Amino acid sequence: MQITRIDIVSIPVTDQQRAKRFYTEVLGLALLRESPMWPEADWIQVGPAGTQTSFTLVNWIDSMPAGSISGIVLETPDVDADYAELTARGVACTPIESQPWGRWTTVKDPDGNEFVIQTSAAS
Repeated sequence: MQITRIDIVSIPVTDQQRAKRFYTEVLGLALLRESPMWPEADWIQVGPAGTQTSFTLVNWIDSMPAGSISGIVLETPDVDADYAELTARGVACTPIESQPWGRWTTVKDPDGNEFVIQTSAAS
């Protein structure tokens, strides 16, 4: 077996359109694909522009209830600027913390899925 990359990570949500707005308008991810699947579900794929790994916003995986994801790390060049921008938009973030490996805050999407937004320390 030769796995070459992580392609898509499924994020469970209740309202795909609301989640799409959060991921694109608040977090600034690009809408990579949106296609109807059946009446209550679309394929909505978002991710950082120009990268290979992305998220799909799912509402059809019964074993993944909305809000059950935690610990996905999103890298940013300036966590302080992102924190200021997010909080100015009314998004609740945890206070920025520091460790030798970097600085980070956490943020939740409208369903409660939690993400770490970090700036890694220079190595």
